[in-house]
Amino acid sequence: MTASEVFRLRRRPGSRSLLLAFVLLAVIGAVAAFVSYLLWPTWSAPRIALDAPALPVTIGGVLFNVPPAAIRVPVQRHPGAHERIDLVFVWPSLTPPVSGQEVAVPAAVKVENDSVPVADTDDRLFVTIAGLGSVLAPIERLRSIYPRYFEARATAGPDDLAVLPFRAGTPYEGEDLIYFAEKPEQFFARCTRPLRTMSGTCVHERLLGTAGMTLRFPRQWLSDWRSVAAGFDRLIGELHAAGG
Repeated sequence: MTASEVFRLRRRPGSRSLLLAFVLLAVIGAVAAFVSYLLWPTWSAPRIALDAPALPVTIGGVLFNVPPAAIRVPVQRHPGAHERIDLVFVWPSLTPPVSGQEVAVPAAVKVENDSVPVADTDDRLFVTIAGLGSVLAPIERLRSIYPRYFEARATAGPDDLAVLPFRAGTPYEGEDLIYFAEKPEQFFARCTRPLRTMSGTCVHERLLGTAGMTLRFPRQWLSDWRSVAAGFDRLIGELHAAGG
């Protein structure tokens, strides 16, 4: 018998013991996993009715009262802290859509590196509330960021508005900055231009403490932008009333 054969013979008993130990551990682990699966609680949080009272939610540390029927994403329908919340309201009543009447949302608008679906419809206002984080406040972007990308001088828009196109090849290609000519800080929005069968969509942003509110609406609403701005003020007051 060679030395290698003796070595193999001497290892066999230990190898068998080690194999049995592994098999035993595997069986114990499988049984433990099965028992844990059977005993793990399977209940889920109760669903919030769409007609329930407004939910108190905090976003970026800011308190809002949000009607459940206005919340577009079902998983967001709960009180407490949120990273963001997505809402929809019927214009001009600013009420949540009737249950089952929500509009499909095939299109998208880019908002500071965030692609958000919005519907191409003329009676819906889409609202997103999220923590501001490291994003510049809207007024700071108006003063220091947008001017870098303008294409030419402003042209006159409806009812004392001014329209400034953004250059091609910039982050805002295909958009216009539309603002109140006498006082841009009072009202301004970024709007996509109408394309074939798609109407333009505008983005108006507000800052509420450490939370940012983005409102998306059809560009044609700007023909009566003063009423639109007043409606936004009213909606923000309703959502943020408890927060001061």
